[in-house]
Amino acid sequence: MCCRASGTRARHAAFLGCLFLYGPSEGASFVLPGSGVDVVGEIGSAVVAEGETLLDIARHHDLGYNEITAANPDVDPWVPPPGTTVVLPTRFVLPAAPRRGIIINLAEMRLYYYPEPAGHEPEVLTFPIGIGQEGWGTPLGVTEVIGRIKDPSWTVPASIREEHERMGDPLPGVVPPGPDNPLGAYALRLGMGSYLIHGTNRPYGIGRRASHGCVRLYPEDIETLFERVTVPAPVWLIDQPYKLGRDGAELVLEVHAPIADQDHPPADYFSPLLSAAAAVSAADHDHLRDRVAEIVTRESGVPEPVAELAVANAAQAQGWMLQLGAFAQRGNAARLADELRAQGATVTVSANLSDGYCHVLVGPYSGREGALAALEEIRQGTGYTGSIVAADRPGALAECRP
Repeated sequence: MCCRASGTRARHAAFLGCLFLYGPSEGASFVLPGSGVDVVGEIGSAVVAEGETLLDIARHHDLGYNEITAANPDVDPWVPPPGTTVVLPTRFVLPAAPRRGIIINLAEMRLYYYPEPAGHEPEVLTFPIGIGQEGWGTPLGVTEVIGRIKDPSWTVPASIREEHERMGDPLPGVVPPGPDNPLGAYALRLGMGSYLIHGTNRPYGIGRRASHGCVRLYPEDIETLFERVTVPAPVWLIDQPYKLGRDGAELVLEVHAPIADQDHPPADYFSPLLSAAAAVSAADHDHLRDRVAEIVTRESGVPEPVAELAVANAAQAQGWMLQLGAFAQRGNAARLADELRAQGATVTVSANLSDGYCHVLVGPYSGREGALAALEEIRQGTGYTGSIVAADRPGALAECRP
């Protein structure tokens, strides 16, 4: 139920011929930073050559369409003026998720892979991805890689065949391996439905909502990932448009445009973001709110400094909870809650009446200092990060929907 087939192939032949004028990169690999650092990579730049598009530059530097255009909003992606210097957003705040297995951040349209250390320092590999289009969204949840397939054939689901019939582009029941196969040369099968992580014969769809739910990688990236991943490997599919992280004594924020469908508008990400920043920042609240709002408005995908980090000091009288996730469906919240309970945490799952999402809460704790210490302990033990909220906050009362 995932990948879109090659469509009207003749229409794209000339377009594909003019893309990617030089060789692509094959992903980025970073040694995992030490304690107190959640950021890897460095911002780069490139100068547009005659005849290049931003997509050419994006693929060469292993970026998606969404990343290169968000970081360069004033540059025409198809006809950028030769000699223009463009920003390469190749610095990343690591997602608030376990630092093991595969993490797929839908809003960012980027995959992170933490291989098991084998005689070398812990590392993270990261690749841009394409995800499900509106009406065929890539699901959230926790699963695992259950199979590796080289030169896969594609059995076309009936729903996709019907869609292509309506478009006047009929598909066969099975598309064999080869250049017309939308799965590309490699695929990783997930333990949820018929979803895959796979390559593509349409690399210009990386960094876009272009699939029928599967996760697409550039051909060179899926080959690299395929060679590294072992079966089984845990997979977390998350949605974090706002990534807050630490870079030494500094708090940084990386913002991507939230995913919005007609029937499912994005949640209120700003309020919990501001709460999380305030919990660890030394900045004045009004200044902090203005600074966070400024970065959020840009949605550049480039990590930007927010404020200096504060050292937790005197405990406060009121109780505190740790908020470690907000989900549209209770089942996704329950999976995170079960994992946290396995770590010995006291967890509740409730709905916030102001946004209708299922929130995973840990606690309560009597003071802010204790809550911050617990948050750091959970981060070190599981990789999850979150924010602290008042235990008596209004609205956390309703039952989450199934």
